[in-house]
Amino acid sequence: MTIQVGDHIPTATLNLIKDGVQAVTTDSLFGGKKVVLFSVPGAFTPTCSARHVPGFIENLDAFTAKGIDVACVSVNDAFVMSAWGKSMSVPDSMQLLADGNGDFAKALGLELDASGFGMGVRSQRFALYAEDGVVKQLHVEAPGEFRVSAAEYVLAHLA
Repeated sequence: MTIQVGDHIPTATLNLIKDGVQAVTTDSLFGGKKVVLFSVPGAFTPTCSARHVPGFIENLDAFTAKGIDVACVSVNDAFVMSAWGKSMSVPDSMQLLADGNGDFAKALGLELDASGFGMGVRSQRFALYAEDGVVKQLHVEAPGEFRVSAAEYVLAHLA
């Protein structure tokens, strides 16, 4: 079942790309914090690299000014996420998270079968806003679209 507004973020372990690779739980990422988490189907893919991540980098200060952490997750291994973060000049204040086996995407109910494109199971493109681990907003893209998970859209819909 897909996560809904009002649900708690499921407990999972992800790999945080910061000074190497560190295992981190969703409880520690979201507990006691305001967080926007956006998910991309894959590192180095066209929309993710040309529009999705750059939009959040450009608007990072606006989120920070609201006391909101920003994190990006993808079903890629930690080494790919690290290389992608470097190539995109992702600032240290934006967390990159690797969901290597897609366990977190599945726990959210937001997995995507991209086998037809040779990519296996990935995550749908989405953005969510959570406070203390509770989902307050959820913006899931329709297949092939990029609108409601964009940084500008998420910012405009924050209370």
